[in-house]
Amino acid sequence: MHTAFRPAPATASDRTGLLLVNLGTPDAPTPAAVRRYLGEFLHDHRVVDLNRWIWCPVLHGIILPLRSPRVAKAYASIWTAEGSPLLALSQRLTKGVAAALPDVDVRLAMRYGNPSVPSVLRAMDEAGTRRIVVLPLYPQYSASTSASSHDAVMKEVMHWRRQPELRLVQDYHVDTGWVAAMAKRIAAHWVEHGRPDRLLMSFHGIPQRFVAGGDPYAAQCRASAEAIAQALELEPKDWALTFQSRFGREPWLQPYTDKTLDQWGRDKAGTVDVVCPGFAVDCLETLEEIAVENAHTYTEAGGTALRYIPALNDDAAHVQALAALYRRHAQGWE
Repeated sequence: MHTAFRPAPATASDRTGLLLVNLGTPDAPTPAAVRRYLGEFLHDHRVVDLNRWIWCPVLHGIILPLRSPRVAKAYASIWTAEGSPLLALSQRLTKGVAAALPDVDVRLAMRYGNPSVPSVLRAMDEAGTRRIVVLPLYPQYSASTSASSHDAVMKEVMHWRRQPELRLVQDYHVDTGWVAAMAKRIAAHWVEHGRPDRLLMSFHGIPQRFVAGGDPYAAQCRASAEAIAQALELEPKDWALTFQSRFGREPWLQPYTDKTLDQWGRDKAGTVDVVCPGFAVDCLETLEEIAVENAHTYTEAGGTALRYIPALNDDAAHVQALAALYRRHAQGWE
């Protein structure tokens, strides 16, 4: 006589978790480490969607050999005793969120580089974490960032015998807590340093054809900027939105940050503060590209000064905003 199969009951080890996913960083500020990192990053079809037969020879034969040493120098200029700023600051942010959610298994993974998404998911599985909210640290959704993070999670668990229950956060571009935290960060900077003549909100760019194909990123960046400006009670003349970090020759989202700052410098716009609401923590694109490279562009063109307002990083308001996002998305889980 056959005995009916009875699945093992859920146990106290069946935990809920929060997986924070950021972009990633090289393991070291060296050409070799940067080449490995950029190779993984630029191989992602969500990031560069060109035909592989065309793209891979160009990537490995031209771009990586030429770009890696130059990018390594940029990373070396911002590297700290703790290592990569993006990794160190993301770890501090994760620690803060974990303290705010003491009963939740809160972990950090990098979409490219270490700690990798597969390795962190496996560690969560070994710890008995069966329900996971996946929160990419990108307030504004783009297929090249948020969706790519979701891809990495699904690619890892698609062959697991026992998959976790997943809830994927798309974006939080007008989340009340996040907008308030951004406004508070900017206001605190002004209390300490005085108000500027203009505020520039610079977001990472993407190719225009991504938006033409249905990516909501540009609209969400505009909505984020308008919400922050409204919270600060700014007039339209007091601020502007631009896009930075373009790569390649095709048109990206405009207006471009560097060209805008060059023109503002020529126009003698005075003191300009730049904030980057698309970056959860400071990284190469904020600490080097904005605070150094674009600051030089602005003053060389005739501007008085460019002041970079740091990202939210592990600010208490940021921690609480992310913890609240988790609670909202985890509703119904005991």
